[in-house]
Amino acid sequence: MAADTDPDRYAFVVASNRLPVDRVVDEDGNEGWRHSPGGLVTALEPVMRANDGAWVGWVGQPDVEVAPFDNEGIHIVPVPLSADDVEEYYEGFSNDTLWPLYHDVIEHPSYHRDWWNAYRRVNARFADQIAEIVEQDGIVWVQDYQLQLLPAMLRERRPDLTIGFFNHIPFPPVGIYAQLPWRAQILDGLLGADVIGFQRQDDASDFLRAVRHIKGYTTKGSTIDVPVDDPAAPRSRKGITVRHVEARHFPISIDAESFEEIAHRPEVQERAREIRESLGNPTTVLLGVDRLDYTKGIRHRIKAFGELIEDGRVKVEDATLVQVASPSRERVDTYAALRDEIELTVGRINGDLGVIGHQPIAYLHHGYPREEMVALYLAADIMLVTALRDGMNLVAKEYVAARFDNDGVLILSEFAGAADELKQAVIVNPHDIGALKDSIQRAVEMPRRERSTRMRALRKRVRDNDVARWSRSFLEALDRHAPNRAKLDPSASDPGDQHVEELQDTTSIFDQDAQTARAAEDTREARGA
Repeated sequence: MAADTDPDRYAFVVASNRLPVDRVVDEDGNEGWRHSPGGLVTALEPVMRANDGAWVGWVGQPDVEVAPFDNEGIHIVPVPLSADDVEEYYEGFSNDTLWPLYHDVIEHPSYHRDWWNAYRRVNARFADQIAEIVEQDGIVWVQDYQLQLLPAMLRERRPDLTIGFFNHIPFPPVGIYAQLPWRAQILDGLLGADVIGFQRQDDASDFLRAVRHIKGYTTKGSTIDVPVDDPAAPRSRKGITVRHVEARHFPISIDAESFEEIAHRPEVQERAREIRESLGNPTTVLLGVDRLDYTKGIRHRIKAFGELIEDGRVKVEDATLVQVASPSRERVDTYAALRDEIELTVGRINGDLGVIGHQPIAYLHHGYPREEMVALYLAADIMLVTALRDGMNLVAKEYVAARFDNDGVLILSEFAGAADELKQAVIVNPHDIGALKDSIQRAVEMPRRERSTRMRALRKRVRDNDVARWSRSFLEALDRHAPNRAKLDPSASDPGDQHVEELQDTTSIFDQDAQTARAAEDTREARGA
């Protein structure tokens, strides 16, 4: 797909809340850019290079305006956000309204008209920027819940475009979604796309039900008839002119090969041994890796593990739970309260059940480099993914990809999207503490042969369905909606070995929201707080 002759216009544009690079300023005030960790970058970097693509997004710091620039073969187009934008559009509507609502109201959403107005304002700013830089008949792929109004805004400004949207988080059942005061407007925004992707079939089905219930549109399979005022458009069975929108699931994945490559490095394997030694070489190491978020079920796994020790079903000297909880959205009150609650619980369990020389829980409230995470995966006998609601949760897939030794047990919540694929994991309902305790004990006592059989099957699934296959399947769906236009280079959606060592999964511990603590600090400084 060749680029327009205008150097400021691009054939393929990706839009996300955050850019794939982070702005860094050294002690001397010199500005630079470094890759931000993200599996989305892994999937799209090669196809963007091959098709002269541009990435549009926020730099992650408020009140910073940066001119477009190139970074390692990708055109970067920053969209500035003010401190007020960050507070109202991002921390407010995106993360205190949409996030809890879309995660089944685990925490109560807040509905404020000022936040909604800011959300519309920022989405419109993205639309204006993209409409200026994408070439005629170009392709735009919009990412995630912060930009749900963008597809329709783009279609209004540039009806020649082919537009995709991918929702990285769950989409709620219509009974929950209907609580949103701006429910119809969000649906209208999403229906501006040609292809709307979701993590799970259930999410796509919930979206289709919402479209039928709230908008009254006709759906057939994964196709939605969206009424349009265009005499040249096809007609529905009711005789009205419509535009066909496709809404279905495209389960995202990871660059499995790069995780396995890191796990094979001698220094990473040595680090895994050091981790176990530093924990006192317990018989069993259990691991949880999450952003500090109420959707991740951290409280549930800690409670279950503590009760197993208290009941005497697991000896305190024989087991250690390592819980990595990276900072997330700490200016939002519910997150600050969650941190306090978890840290108090960990302190109580360690104080009540620990012995001299050994504490049952090692709690770490910060993130780690990718190599350190792979070392933790290799050191862990049991991986605990107990999300109460999750779009995918790629930590589960990262653990599987790293276990080239075909050992280890994955305990996986049925409410994480990964459970649809990783059926050889020990599947649990994290709300059932008794059953969760039984599953942990079963994993502790599982024979090596069963562990190996399960892990081999899990690894095959992850390797066969990697992030390159995910991006390729979505882009092929977009191409089908643009039959008379130039196609994206299909071979470019395989990341190969380009920069994979620098990248990391968007929905694991290092996803873009895990960097919010730094952004929040920048916001406070900008506001003079």
